[in-house]
Amino acid sequence: MAVIKSLVNTSSAEYRRRFGINEGLVAQLREKQEHARHTRPKRDIDRIRAQGKLTTRERLKLLLDPGTPFLELSTLAANRAYEGESPGASCVTGVAIVSGREVMVHADDHSVKGGAWYPLTVKKMVRSLDIALENRLPVVHICDSAGGQLQLQPDLFPDRYMAGRMFRNQSLLSKAGVKQVALVLGHCTAGGAYIPALSDYNVIVRGTGAVFLGGPPLVKAATGQTLTADEIGGCDLHTQKSGVCDYPARTEQEAIAIGRDIVAQFDRPEKTRIERAIPEEPLYDPQELYGIIADDIKKTFDMREVIARVVDGSRFHEYKPAFGTTLICGYAYIWGHKVGILANNGILFDDSAIKGGHFIELCNQNNTPLVFLQNTTGYMIGRDYEMAGITKHGAKMIMALSCSKVPKFTVMCHASFGAGNYGMCGRAFDARFLFSWPNHQIAVMGGEQAANTLAEVKLRQMERNGDAIDQEVLQKVRQVTLQAYETQTSAYHSTSEVWDDGIIDPADTRNVLGIAISASLNAPFGEPGYGVFRF
Repeated sequence: MAVIKSLVNTSSAEYRRRFGINEGLVAQLREKQEHARHTRPKRDIDRIRAQGKLTTRERLKLLLDPGTPFLELSTLAANRAYEGESPGASCVTGVAIVSGREVMVHADDHSVKGGAWYPLTVKKMVRSLDIALENRLPVVHICDSAGGQLQLQPDLFPDRYMAGRMFRNQSLLSKAGVKQVALVLGHCTAGGAYIPALSDYNVIVRGTGAVFLGGPPLVKAATGQTLTADEIGGCDLHTQKSGVCDYPARTEQEAIAIGRDIVAQFDRPEKTRIERAIPEEPLYDPQELYGIIADDIKKTFDMREVIARVVDGSRFHEYKPAFGTTLICGYAYIWGHKVGILANNGILFDDSAIKGGHFIELCNQNNTPLVFLQNTTGYMIGRDYEMAGITKHGAKMIMALSCSKVPKFTVMCHASFGAGNYGMCGRAFDARFLFSWPNHQIAVMGGEQAANTLAEVKLRQMERNGDAIDQEVLQKVRQVTLQAYETQTSAYHSTSEVWDDGIIDPADTRNVLGIAISASLNAPFGEPGYGVFRF
């Protein structure tokens, strides 16, 4: 593989200007992440201490192997929801190392309304279990939840991808032989009781741990009985009589130690074999990405410069370099794992789509995972391009992507608009992991295009109705649309809604992808198969 020769002038005024802007965006990201992880009202921390409990982050520190990376997912979920009262969507999820095994961790955040589940809490937890299923990752649940937020129950209980999906996923994990252990460090109420009940192993702390379908208030309301949490769901009841729980523990520390020992008994699955090499650092400093990323969503930048700061040794074998030049395709290594990379260098034309679809097929033939680096305003439109078959060529790329059996990973590097989001493995196309950079924007089209389109529709409506053309009305349509798009296209809106698996520092992209690719190799790839390609 040839080394990419960087053409970036790191001393230019434009580079320094971009560096300052993107460095500021990363600083803002760090501040928001720190707040979501650690800032809680004093009264909530005092309540936890009075109960003799550790905080969620303290529990995780005891659980995870010291000095190992923790790929936390969706740290800023719900950052724009519920008036900010559910930081991180009231739970922590991520890929971690426990007793030398790669696992998915889910931990309720009991500092937020007793760990009650909001709708986005459920969405984040379901996503973590989807990842566990796709990648055959054992799961460690740290349970301490008051159950669903009853006032919001229509949005978290009845539909296909709501709370019941968690328990469905737990059942499928068990069917697939993927192990789960639940650490009951607090209450597991109502539906939350099924998390330890559906786990292969569970540990419960005497005095503070409890598992019940109905807590004391509900039992009293339904039966008139006045009982304590310990009497209807405590440690001794479940480890000595009901058999719901397996291991009693005197303290949280002991429960976590037992959990780590349980995970240490798990067999180590043989990973799917792909082409490997000795890992190497890139030749170029990943922080130089701050000076490369454009500060205007309408501006492009050479994705080869991005690739050079992500892949091993900055080496890249580019496929079809003279054809379909607005889509870069080629092979590289990331932390020693061979991958096929597809990266946008502009809008997708018919030749770019043909090249992308063919390259995806080649990667499936070679058992090579796919990495998509998105910066796309979509597929090209217009009469000439429609005559050339842009729609069918885009459909072929989508067909190849959808039917691909190798793991896929997506990084939203800048723009993600229209059907380009689909062809470049947007959320709907089952990337094993999908991450965003803080400058990322996503929408069905750009804000200006949407504003002008809706103003044009309003103008035609006025003309059909014989109304006088009111420029103030048209301008208001534009302004309202632009304001809405400015809010809704933001990376922080996307991550709040769990449309991605988290916003990451661009300079961390290589490390994040390395962990994600390693986790994906716990699952077999299967065989590719395709539907009908329209030629």
